Amino acid sequence: MKIVCVESLGISLERFESIRNEFLELGHDFYYFLDRKEDENTLIERIDGADVVIISNIKLSSKVLKSSPELKMLSIAFTGLDHIDLEYCKENNIKVYNASGYATIGVAELTIGLIIDVYRHITVLDQQTRNEGTRNNFLGRQLRGKTVGIVGTGAIGFETAILLKAMGCDIIAWSRTESQEVKKHNIRYVKLKDLMKQSDIISLHVPLNEETYHLINKDLLSLCKKDAILINTSRGNVVDMDALSESLQQGLLAGAGIDVFETEPPISQNHPLINSPNCILTPHIAYATKEAFELRIEIVINNIKTWLKSF
Repeated sequence: MKIVCVESLGISLERFESIRNEFLELGHDFYYFLDRKEDENTLIERIDGADVVIISNIKLSSKVLKSSPELKMLSIAFTGLDHIDLEYCKENNIKVYNASGYATIGVAELTIGLIIDVYRHITVLDQQTRNEGTRNNFLGRQLRGKTVGIVGTGAIGFETAILLKAMGCDIIAWSRTESQEVKKHNIRYVKLKDLMKQSDIISLHVPLNEETYHLINKDLLSLCKKDAILINTSRGNVVDMDALSESLQQGLLAGAGIDVFETEPPISQNHPLINSPNCILTPHIAYATKEAFELRIEIVINNIKTWLKSF
């Protein structure tokens, strides 16, 4: 089998060489690239003749996939799969495996960080301090005692809920599928509209699909408390960004922490959130920790080895 990793995945040359040797011992060829290129022509060149392709969140269109008729398996170094043409893969019997679970802790922890930053204006006050400023009578807010609405109680949503519960928050949740494990931790499931009305903090943890596209829209945002904040570390298009910007600018929402956008950063200077008040923006970093990347490559390689055993 020809196995190709089309990008660096944040690991070292030495680690790539050790992976290459592992596959050579199993009788397979392993090729890798130490940079990240997202244009279709480069991707087509890199996956030429590949039986197995490793890729993270770079879009894989049907055009790219069709260029390699030998392709049998995709090992996705990412949790979400909305950047992959899954319909083409299904029609052509290309097996797709993701790296579920590798970033659970990292995403949950960044969610907490964004909440605290929005509540305490850490980023804003850092700049004021560097410019000879003071807090200028600003009063932050504390987490303890706040009601947090978790939208989506998969692994990341659940981990986030447990961390916030340990910090003294009251947790309510909405999810398309209710978890008995979540209920065991005295977390109440409510309707989504009720969650939006009751929450001081709303944290999004759902995958992106047809049902969740712009799940958080103008109508739902209009139900929020005026001192509520919204955190999104899931997928950008789960939120109608124009509606969110409007809510922030009109004072219908007190703040937001956003790590994900409609497309991968960099985002345009015309993006509706660029000038929205009390809105912390980060360039999709929730999953990007040293520990997560080390776990991710192990999952990716083990997925391939497990799949190879089927031959």
